Amino acid sequence: MSIHCQLLILILALTLDVQVHTGEVIGGREAVAHSRPYMVLLERRMPSGKIKRCGGFLLNEDFVMTAAHCLACSYTVLLGVHNVHSSNGIQRISVVQTFPNKDYNKTDLSNDIMLLKLSSKAKFSTNVQPIALAGQGDGSLPKSCIVSGWGRTDKDIKHMSVVLMEANVTIIDSKECKKEKSYCSKGETGPDKGDSGGPLVCEDGKAYGVVSSGYLSKYFYAKIPDYRSWIDLIVN
Repeated sequence: MSIHCQLLILILALTLDVQVHTGEVIGGREAVAHSRPYMVLLERRMPSGKIKRCGGFLLNEDFVMTAAHCLACSYTVLLGVHNVHSSNGIQRISVVQTFPNKDYNKTDLSNDIMLLKLSSKAKFSTNVQPIALAGQGDGSLPKSCIVSGWGRTDKDIKHMSVVLMEANVTIIDSKECKKEKSYCSKGETGPDKGDSGGPLVCEDGKAYGVVSSGYLSKYFYAKIPDYRSWIDLIVN
């Protein structure tokens, strides 16, 4: 086993009890098939050889964005997915390089954002398209937003959703979230364990956040506008 994978096991053990990694769209609905062509299903090969999943989203033909806590030994990006049991038209691309934010904290999951460089270019189509990112803006909060993913649809169910689900969330004004360079939403509807890395998409159709963590019905999203300089430096 590589040193990288040994360290990964330790990191996962240390972070497991700190916060619940998010990943299920609770209280949501099935998305219209391929209505969110930027969505990425991220397969993560773990040190044990087991495959786990995170969400992600396509920025351009070369890069995908996800959460930094979606740690793995290797990754495969799946594009054009709606039903996970259907392989028709799906693009499978390996990841050649990872760029977790240099200030990512494994203990409190702050700065929980990562870029993945694809080993070959994504082929754009009706079902595979990039999403624009929110700019630095004036600091005002986005209002109506949506999260999406293939995680569980009920806290009593262990398996993932077969189809892409989505749910509306409302961003709350929170000093804690601003300090942590995050957006937050609160309530019974939202992500939980499994949809990590997926986008928070708001009223103008741009990605404002990255699904990060949740605790006691409060959900955290890495605030993309605060990372635009870092993102542009790597992507360009």
